[in-house]
Amino acid sequence: MDEFLEIVVSLVKQFAKPGATVSAETPLIGEDGNLDSMALVELCLALEDFAQERGFNFDWSSDDAMSRSRSFFRSPRALALELSHQRQLQE
Repeated sequence: MDEFLEIVVSLVKQFAKPGATVSAETPLIGEDGNLDSMALVELCLALEDFAQERGFNFDWSSDDAMSRSRSFFRSPRALALELSHQRQLQE
């Protein structure tokens, strides 16, 4: 999980709004989010590449993805947990 959190935070820093401070709990989407829609897509594509390099697929199109309360795009930590979960399911 730590590896995933590190890569997610690193990628979010690349795609976040200029000047954004990024931590494990930084809001990614929503009213206080630090990613616009294009940055979110770019992040997802980068995470797909990351997952493929590690032998699994990252599915960012689930019903929960854009839910305000259940979305794994709430924060880098939630996204890293989802990546870890998806990898475990595919082992």
